[in-house]
Amino acid sequence: MTTAADAYASDVAFSPAVKAIQARKGSREAYARSEQRGWRTEVDENLEAFLADANSFYFATASADGQPYIQHRGGPKGFLKVLDKQTLAFTDYAGNQQFITQGNLSENPKAYIFVMDYAHRRRVKIWGEARVVEDDEALTASLMPKGYRARPEQVILFKIAAWDTNCPQHIPQKFDASDVAAALAARDARIAELEAEVAALKEKVTGG
Repeated sequence: MTTAADAYASDVAFSPAVKAIQARKGSREAYARSEQRGWRTEVDENLEAFLADANSFYFATASADGQPYIQHRGGPKGFLKVLDKQTLAFTDYAGNQQFITQGNLSENPKAYIFVMDYAHRRRVKIWGEARVVEDDEALTASLMPKGYRARPEQVILFKIAAWDTNCPQHIPQKFDASDVAAALAARDARIAELEAEVAALKEKVTGG
């Protein structure tokens, strides 16, 4: 029997069924050691910086009977905000009016955030519970990215139970179009600068 003293933050993912399969397939011993080191349960400087640079994440919920649903959320960098050491929040924009996520959270608060950084081949997994906050104009206004063209409908607050990172294995490296455009613009500007220098040198050598 597992007591509260025996519980680990990673138990949010490593259920008895998961641990049984780990034992059968030979990875339980290694993960038992990682349990003792402990998954993180609070936002630290590294996670805060990672989220401040994120402009996209996936948000998973499930209905009362366990039917899963994953929804993409995007916005300007930093739109997923840290309110305190255990609370994240974001503005939920008006969309297709299906309300699957909100319906799921109304009967099952368990939720999951998966953040990918394709450019640097990093990912963060965050387990917790979430709730929808409607009709709080001050909170919504404080979380709404300034100048972003979307209609805020409500706010989702996410209480962290545990979070962990993954190795970069099998993550394809991809770059945002805006970052690629900026890099190409910088390259083109440098090429134009060098071409101008070459032309000036030619003119100097030939005497104009």
